[in-house]
Amino acid sequence: MATAVEDPHLGSGPDDDGDMESGSDSDSVLSDDSVLPDYTLATTNRSATSTLYQACARNEPASLRKVLERGVTKEEVMELDINSWNGLMVACCKGFVDIVYALQDCPFIDINHQDNEGNTALMIASQAGHVSSVMHLLNYFPGLDTEIKDCRGFTALIKAAMTGRNDVVAALVMAGADIHAVDSTKGKCARDWALKTGRYETLARLRRLNMRPKAEQFCESYVPEWPELKERVAKATAEKTSREKITQRLKNTFGFRLPRDPQDNGAFDHMVRITTSVHSPLISTGCRPLCPTSPPEVGKRRLAVPELAKKHSDGHREGGSACHSNGSVSQVIPTIHSAESIATTCCVDTERRGSILSLASTKVASTFIPRSMARRNSVFPSGCIPQINISRPSEATPKKEKKKKKKKKNGLLEPPIWKYKEIREEKKKEKKKNEKEKKDKMEKKKEKESRSKK
Repeated sequence: MATAVEDPHLGSGPDDDGDMESGSDSDSVLSDDSVLPDYTLATTNRSATSTLYQACARNEPASLRKVLERGVTKEEVMELDINSWNGLMVACCKGFVDIVYALQDCPFIDINHQDNEGNTALMIASQAGHVSSVMHLLNYFPGLDTEIKDCRGFTALIKAAMTGRNDVVAALVMAGADIHAVDSTKGKCARDWALKTGRYETLARLRRLNMRPKAEQFCESYVPEWPELKERVAKATAEKTSREKITQRLKNTFGFRLPRDPQDNGAFDHMVRITTSVHSPLISTGCRPLCPTSPPEVGKRRLAVPELAKKHSDGHREGGSACHSNGSVSQVIPTIHSAESIATTCCVDTERRGSILSLASTKVASTFIPRSMARRNSVFPSGCIPQINISRPSEATPKKEKKKKKKKKNGLLEPPIWKYKEIREEKKKEKKKNEKEKKDKMEKKKEKESRSKK
């Protein structure tokens, strides 16, 4: 049986240098209770929530909304407990996603605040494995720093890797977290700590991200076609020899179908890309990317949505697209065709001429029209409104015959009669009928015998 030791990419696993039993500071971070203390509020005092911290700790989004509506001060927002945790950090620890969403619009919030041990809200959510909270922090909290280190020198990526939070690791890496950052005590990066703690699934996830570092399906230039489709269809439809038929039949009869991961560039992989791309109907009608020319990539810092909205006004966002590059934003202005030229070339009839907004969704790869406008008309995919003629039929529509319902006895509900029970009842009736006929024959035979004797 193959083991993890034989894989050259995984290494030799945890070493025996005594680091795990030394009782040093780097060892205590492997347990969640050292960084994620147990916050148990007193259940006896359930009075009305009056502060922002209480609303966050009790997971009461409605109370938090009321507190934010009446207005808060900087001191109230940054109310800390004995561990120097604010309300956002408590919500990230417990996985209160609604609280994290509500704190997005909270003023005076310090997203990079560190507690007594140097942990930030992103570190706490990453080590706890709350991927929804991590994604919302990365996308909607401006000024988030992913490279802050705690007192041991661990970043959020290292903490997620050593605890085996695969989805969180992928989210941080695709958001621009430094995969080569090392801690200050042992000098190990995220891969080394994942190997030391035996998180082989995390190592495999990092390896796959390095093999395909760019999410091409989120770019406008992505072509939603499977290059291997023609070759595989031709191979499947080709005539097979008798030897190949016998071999395939033996494999189907005596083979074992074990669960395995989908193949790279296979059918399932292509289906996932298509359904998550910007050309997918679900994605294109529901949202639009702010940076269609700059898809997520490993090692490229992704700016939050408020940062993009602040640096580019509405007119700039409609006329161009933002491009991420190592924390900076540059503007890409593609070729813009006039609305009148596109509309006139679409249809000659002015009455049936539709909006150019729907035409933009089909030609967005070649010609650029603001996607905020193009998403408003998703009913008609073409550029023109189709002409519909309504005419009444000459003959009346035949009515369906209603099935006669069996009358219920005494108006009470009856159990359903199953088919096997009907067959059983019919067999019983036939058996009784045969027995009755045999009995009648025997009686007639006896009568004849008695008459003959007389």
